[in-house]
Amino acid sequence: MRDPAFWWRPAGLVSSLLSPFGKAYGAVAESRMSRLGTSAALPVLCVGNFTLGGAGKTPTAMMLAQLLREAGETPYFLTRGYGGTVTRPRLVNAETDAASIVGDEALLLARIAPTVVARNRVVGAAFAKAKGASVVVMDDGLQNASLAKALAIAVIDGRRGIGNGCVFPAGPLRAPLAAQLKRCDALLVIGDDVRARDVVVQAGALPVFHGRLVPDAAAVTALRASKVLAFAGIGDPDKFFATVEQAGIEIGARRAFADHHRYSAEEAAELVMAAEHKALTLLTTEKDHARMSGDPALAALAVEAKVLPVTLEVDERDALRALVMGRVKR
Repeated sequence: MRDPAFWWRPAGLVSSLLSPFGKAYGAVAESRMSRLGTSAALPVLCVGNFTLGGAGKTPTAMMLAQLLREAGETPYFLTRGYGGTVTRPRLVNAETDAASIVGDEALLLARIAPTVVARNRVVGAAFAKAKGASVVVMDDGLQNASLAKALAIAVIDGRRGIGNGCVFPAGPLRAPLAAQLKRCDALLVIGDDVRARDVVVQAGALPVFHGRLVPDAAAVTALRASKVLAFAGIGDPDKFFATVEQAGIEIGARRAFADHHRYSAEEAAELVMAAEHKALTLLTTEKDHARMSGDPALAALAVEAKVLPVTLEVDERDALRALVMGRVKR
């Protein structure tokens, strides 16, 4: 199921009717966030976001890990493995593990640095330290107070912001914005910041960084000669479609699925046949492609689908590095 459209429009009748439920949900979330977390024996950097769905957390976590490695640290990713079945701490093998076991995000992260999947973040951080981590980069978990954080960065999709500003189910917020801002040490706005300006104002003196997702140049060059059938099952498929078009790649058809969508054999066959019928090249995200791994029913789709990798570039990279390393050393 995809996000309700009314989440991303000014608050109206539907959000008003659901606001009592949002207040109750927000009160519980705020109470949980106010707890003191367990202190790990190493620095924990958290990359989170204020809303349900995608904002760019995984590319941000990858960027931070690369920054830490350049500084001589040994970063390990820590993730819950959403969409997978692992419950106990597990070190991900990017070559042999399937997304159905460890989750799609874990497979992407494991290509950059060692990645631990654990439902219990405190246990997962201890597991990472025992394996040799000098610092943990946590993908998601801003609203989870179980583990004390040396630095918490909230990622905002500048194209969507925080939608109608209401708490789930009246809107996309995971908890009241003010309560979440109290848990943040910095904001990172990805893309045009028009929809994020109100949040930046409310953030007060918090450092604000600005980034953009940059498609891989070689992949763009190879794809510009083709018309594509773009498909994505991520938090905001339209963001992927916009990235494709901005790169100069012509979209002949598009298919949007829910976040972390697990493709069925029927959907895979339909995508392959639709592309063949219209003479289009199948194109998807790295996360969607990772989700196909280990599933024989999706083998043909995985072979046919091209991927458009993206990396996060931050305008104030030096200032971000100084903030990160200052917290790590402290």
